[in-house]
Amino acid sequence: MANPAEAVDISNYGPIHSECEVHDLKVNGALPRELNGSLLRNGPNPQFDVPKAHWFAGDGMLHSFTLEDGKASYRNRWVRTPKFLAEHDAGRAIFSGFGSQTLPGAPATDVTDTGVANTNIVWHGGRLLALEEAHLPTEIDRHTLATLGYRDYDGGLPGAFTAHPKIDPVTGEMIFFGYNANGPFTSGMTCGAIDAGGVVTRLERFDAPYSSMVHDFIVTSRHILFPILPLTGSMERARSGRPAFAWEPEKGAYVGVMKRGGKASDMVWFRGEACYVFHVMNAWEDGDLIIADVMQTEEAPLFPHADGSAPDPLKSRARLCRWTFDMSGRTDTFSRTYLDDLAGEFPRIDDRRAGLANRHGWIACARPGAARGGLFDGIAHFDAEAGRRREHFLPLGDATSEPVFVPRSADAPEGDGWLLSVVWRAAENRSDLAVFNATEVEAGPIATVELGHRVPFGFHGNWVPAG
Repeated sequence: MANPAEAVDISNYGPIHSECEVHDLKVNGALPRELNGSLLRNGPNPQFDVPKAHWFAGDGMLHSFTLEDGKASYRNRWVRTPKFLAEHDAGRAIFSGFGSQTLPGAPATDVTDTGVANTNIVWHGGRLLALEEAHLPTEIDRHTLATLGYRDYDGGLPGAFTAHPKIDPVTGEMIFFGYNANGPFTSGMTCGAIDAGGVVTRLERFDAPYSSMVHDFIVTSRHILFPILPLTGSMERARSGRPAFAWEPEKGAYVGVMKRGGKASDMVWFRGEACYVFHVMNAWEDGDLIIADVMQTEEAPLFPHADGSAPDPLKSRARLCRWTFDMSGRTDTFSRTYLDDLAGEFPRIDDRRAGLANRHGWIACARPGAARGGLFDGIAHFDAEAGRRREHFLPLGDATSEPVFVPRSADAPEGDGWLLSVVWRAAENRSDLAVFNATEVEAGPIATVELGHRVPFGFHGNWVPAG
C-alpha cells in the first residue's frame, strides 16, 4: 500500500459502504485441503466522511476469508464501537478524529468514547479481539463478526491496550502494553500479561521519557522492550488545531528493557539516534545480547514535523534493520544495522518462533526503483540461514496487504506452510486473496480467491484455525 498523504489518487483508500456475505467464491488454482480456517483483516473504513481526518482514525471494518476443503467464502462487518453506534444513530459524523472533540454543528451526545477498533484482530484464549491502541480490546464473535463489546478481563485491564500484543508460543500467555496511561498525550505506560485461560496475571506502570506514539514493542523469552521514539503526542498541539502527533527528532530515541518477571522500577534504558519503527519482525536472546529485527525509518512517515513541514519520503521508507542491546552493562546505547535496502512494511514470521531466533520472515514490499510514495506491490521472503531474499511482484498498479503465515500443521518445521495476502487489483477495482507456498513466494501464488468488490487498504490480520 502507499502513503495516503502522498497518494490521494489511489482509490483503494476510500471506504466501502456495505456489509455482505458471499459463498462459493471463484478459486483459480487449487486451495490446499489442509488450509481450513479464516484469514481476518482489520482496517479503517469510516462510516461518514470527516474532512481532513487522518486515515488512522477511520471506523474499523473486519474482513473474513474462510477456507474449507478447497472452497472459500467472505464476510465483512463494521466494528460497532460506542462511537460507531452514536454516529449511526445520528446519521452523520460527530467526532473530528483523534481525541473526543466534536465537529461543528454535530448533535449533542453523551458518548465520549471515540475508539474505532480498526488496527488488528487477534485470537487468544478462545476469544477474537479487535484492537486499536487507545482503547480496550473489543470482543468479536468469530463466526458472525458481530461486536460483543469491550473486554476488560474482569477489570484486570486499566484502559489503553496495544494493537500488537505478543503471544508466547511456549506459555500461551499474551503480553501487552498501553501508552497514554495517565490520559491523552501523557508519558504514562502500562505493561502486563494475560494467561492462556484469559486471566490478567500481572500489571506494571511506569513513565516513559516523553509522550510518544508507541505502536509496537519487543518481546523475547526473558525480556520486554519499549521503544520510545520521537513521534510525540502533544495536548497543546491538539487543542490549537495542529497535529496531535508530530516528529521531534531532537528528543532522541530511548528503549526501556524490563525482565519478563521483573518490575518496571528495575527497567534499564538505552539511548540511540532518532528513528522510528511502526512494526517489529521478531526478537530473541543470544547470551548477554538481545537482538531485534525491526522495520526502521529515519523519520516517521504519515505524520508532519512539529513545525508543520512534511516528512521526507526517502527518509520515511522502512527497511529491515537489526537492533542489538548488550545487557552486560558495558554500554547504555544500542546499535542499529540495516540488513537489507528493500523498502517495505508489515513484517511477519512463523508465529511459533515469536520471541525465539527465527530463520524465515516476510514483508510487504515496494518494487525497487518505484516512484516515492508508491504502492506495496510485492512480497519478500527473507531466509536468514541461507542468507538470501526472494520476491514476488504483482502486475503494475496492483497492491498487496500484510502477508500472514499459516503452518501446514502444528508440528511442521518453521516456514513449512502458506502465506496469505489480500491483493487489490487496480484495473478491476476489486480484491483477491492470494495463497503462496511460504518459502517459494517467487513462484507466485498457487491459488487466488476472487472477490467481486475491493477490500480497502487496512492494517493487520491473522489466521484463526477452524473449530
